[in-house]
Amino acid sequence: MKIHFGVDSFQKLNSSVVTTGTFDGVHLGHKKILQKLCSISSKNSLQSVLLTFMPHPRMFLFPNNNLKLINSREENLSLFEDFGINHVVFLKFDNYFSRLTYLDYVREILIKRIGMKHMVVGYDHQFGRNREGSIKSLNEISEIYSFKTYEVDPVFINKKTISSTKIRNCIEEGEIYKANKYLGHNFTLSGSVIKGKRRGKELGFPTANVKINDKKKIIPLDGVYAVYVHLNNNCYEGMMNVGPKPTFGLNDKSIEVNIFNFNQDIYSKSISVEVIKRLRSVRKFKSINDLKLQIEQDKILSLNVLNSHKKT
Repeated sequence: MKIHFGVDSFQKLNSSVVTTGTFDGVHLGHKKILQKLCSISSKNSLQSVLLTFMPHPRMFLFPNNNLKLINSREENLSLFEDFGINHVVFLKFDNYFSRLTYLDYVREILIKRIGMKHMVVGYDHQFGRNREGSIKSLNEISEIYSFKTYEVDPVFINKKTISSTKIRNCIEEGEIYKANKYLGHNFTLSGSVIKGKRRGKELGFPTANVKINDKKKIIPLDGVYAVYVHLNNNCYEGMMNVGPKPTFGLNDKSIEVNIFNFNQDIYSKSISVEVIKRLRSVRKFKSINDLKLQIEQDKILSLNVLNSHKKT
């Protein structure tokens, strides 16, 4: 998979199949679009091209809304690569681009710079200045510019369509299990292990303090979670605490992971945490012993959740 930053570094293809969008989270709806993209690419011996944006258009258009993203750029790219996409192009979303009409976008970028002959889009796709472009618009101009449009139907879970916004809401509300169903994979936090206050070790449950690499990354609701931990190409079971430590009088938020059956020095190591299910909220306990007893129960519950997860 080749990665391009802007169309200036992209060598126009004779014929390509293209999709475009933000693809935050690469959820089940996105996956259906990417499967169609790669299917057309394979059947017609075409190069597949995914055009996405940096920053996320909402971050540029509404800088004060504090939007957080489901995936970092690296996490999205890893998921894109699983589909066998040939090219990913990051387009800079700025004042110029935000004023570009849908017609100019299709004609000047997709056709003249990319070489598009086929376009795959979701059922609700809107693009161009003021989101004026749509499936109807594409169909109206497809004959003029000699390309074919493929519309991908929505994916439903419990009669509800999937969207990145719904998934963000689930994560912020601690409904990780539901978010994972919408994603079609487990929500993941990636970062580096940093030194903490060693409270976990004092309790008999040493933790890895995780610093998230991407400041725009969404963080789940405060609480205790059952997780899988990926470290040094190995996968471990564990539990994660997100939030303050009120029993110790510490109000600063942190992300700490207790890795089961693990005893290694991992400071400064890269770590990836798959979040499976929220177990409980953060609470202040009457004593350190009460907290320790609760953590022991959290571990038992985490193992039960993770064992059930393996069977599904």
